[in-house]
Amino acid sequence: MTQSPAQLPTPDADALNAAIRELWVRSGGQLSPDEQRIYQALVVRWAAAQQGQEQLAA
Repeated sequence: MTQSPAQLPTPDADALNAAIRELWVRSGGQLSPDEQRIYQALVVRWAAAQQGQEQLAA
């Protein structure tokens, strides 16, 4: 059975940061419209992961 995105494990902030950096390197610093959408989604997920890590550390 296919899992919904909410059921998939969330990558940690470090993994998301690596994906963001890789996207920029691969694009040569010029994001296409599709890459901009991917970048925005990754940043939102990274911010959420950062908040989750900060709450766990407190």
